[in-house]
Amino acid sequence: MAKRIGIITAGGDSPGLNAAIRGAGKAAVDCGIEIIGFRDGFRGLAENLKFELNKRSLSGILTIGGTILGTGRDKPHRMEFEGEERDMTDVIVKNYEKNKLDALVCIGGGGTHKNALRLLEKGLNIVTLPKTIDNDVPLTDSTIGFDTALGIATEAVDRLHSTAHSHHRIIIAEIMGHRAGWLALGAGIAGGADVILIPEIPYEIKKVAEAIKLRSEHGTNFSIVAVAEGAMSHDDAVEFTAAVRRRKNSKTKTDKQKARQELLELEARHQGNTMRIAKQLTELTKLEARVSILGYVQRGGIPSAGDRLLATRLGTMAVELIQDKVFGVMVASRGDVTKPVPIAEVAGTLKTVPENHAWVQSARRVGTCLGT
Repeated sequence: MAKRIGIITAGGDSPGLNAAIRGAGKAAVDCGIEIIGFRDGFRGLAENLKFELNKRSLSGILTIGGTILGTGRDKPHRMEFEGEERDMTDVIVKNYEKNKLDALVCIGGGGTHKNALRLLEKGLNIVTLPKTIDNDVPLTDSTIGFDTALGIATEAVDRLHSTAHSHHRIIIAEIMGHRAGWLALGAGIAGGADVILIPEIPYEIKKVAEAIKLRSEHGTNFSIVAVAEGAMSHDDAVEFTAAVRRRKNSKTKTDKQKARQELLELEARHQGNTMRIAKQLTELTKLEARVSILGYVQRGGIPSAGDRLLATRLGTMAVELIQDKVFGVMVASRGDVTKPVPIAEVAGTLKTVPENHAWVQSARRVGTCLGT
């Protein structure tokens, strides 16, 4: 049986992280396993910033947002020290061995799973838990943090209705989601948004304007637009897809650098796109458009009951898998059960919204404009 387990939280913070730490920690302690928390993600492993988790330190954290371990976006193979990037992978392996860990639990999203895979390939016993408010980790029904963020974004859309109605305006709510539109789509449907724009479905601004003008013609002189921060117009999406393809097909180092720079420039140009949408809709509909950017408020606060349940289920199952010597897996939620899936099948992939997904179909059936 395992004697000592390490645990980290990495990437952006999400509601439910402390619930996951508590689930894994209490399950370990109750089995007589020592559990060591490392601070600030992979940097804590590199710098050996650790402290013991026990019943006292795990008590009372279930309902607290954020993470008692701290988090960070450092990559083991590209960690910055005094302005220079260093490969700290071997140092992390040595600290893993120095602390006599039998396994390491990594809680995080897409980047965390890629980094966890690197450590797995170095011979470490790794188990991961999926965490992100974007819900874009593949092979799991839901991720820790998504349910809470969905509730927060939905409440925001709810509240914007009264202002939009009172002032006869278009109110645009920018919701998190660079590459996947689960949060904007779910909050838009649940909040009764009239238009929902997500990265997976490139929009035509004229069609959005037409939908809003049609509402005005029918006597409704306000509209709510839910926009994922990564939503793109059709023309921008074509250009971005071509740039991604060029980078993927680049053969030489020079070509790769050129393609990467092109993508960075396109991403920089996309900054502020929601404000451009507002300006375009004002010009096309003659209605005043205002923007409300929800931002980090979606990632903070008390986790929902759903996230507490999910995090506890996944955290406790991680310890059970470690006891059974099942490593190299992510603990996924599949319906009412948890299931280990290979980290290698998760890392580097993204769960996006299919164009024929049930949520998309439902949105269309209730008359929501998706920009097409």
